Amino acid sequence: MVKSLALSLILFVLYASTAAIATARNLGEESSDDTEFVKASCETTTYPELCFQSLSSYASEIKKRPRQLAETALAVSLARAKSAKTYVSDMTDYKGITERQHEAVSDCVEEMGDTVDRLRSSLKELKHLEEGESGEDFWLCLDNVRTWTSAALTDESTCLDGFGGKAMDGELKSLIREHILRVAQDTSNALALINVFASKH
Repeated sequence: MVKSLALSLILFVLYASTAAIATARNLGEESSDDTEFVKASCETTTYPELCFQSLSSYASEIKKRPRQLAETALAVSLARAKSAKTYVSDMTDYKGITERQHEAVSDCVEEMGDTVDRLRSSLKELKHLEEGESGEDFWLCLDNVRTWTSAALTDESTCLDGFGGKAMDGELKSLIREHILRVAQDTSNALALINVFASKH
């Protein structure tokens, strides 16, 4: 009786261990596939390395779903735009700022505010779309997403244009340019991934 019980216990432990190993292997393979999906999709963007760096940590949530990938890319871009807007806004108190620089910074804050609004609208609209869906309403919503995301890119470019000319050169311009360019790159990648999602329909 005791030997039988011991044997049953050993068999149970072996079964549980085998099942756990198999589950871990499957999860590992699935996680690898999800990551490869993000990497392959990012190759279609203008800044593939930045794309993969920004989105690879969300691979397990994206799970090879083009819409979820585009949505995540927009969310990353939106978060970056909000941060940049705050950063640029703080620069209105930059030590030694000239009147022209102050005007450019103020205009940039306004442009970044527009960027945030457009990206937020794009993200909200994209959430209404489903994988595999099609039809007139689908394409109308998708056109809105594309239009607003493209407009956000224009806002970011307009912000940088305000610092054109040698008279604007210096640390202030460099600091702001660094932040806005990163937002523009994320937004560009998001737009590319939106187009990947559209190509599946």
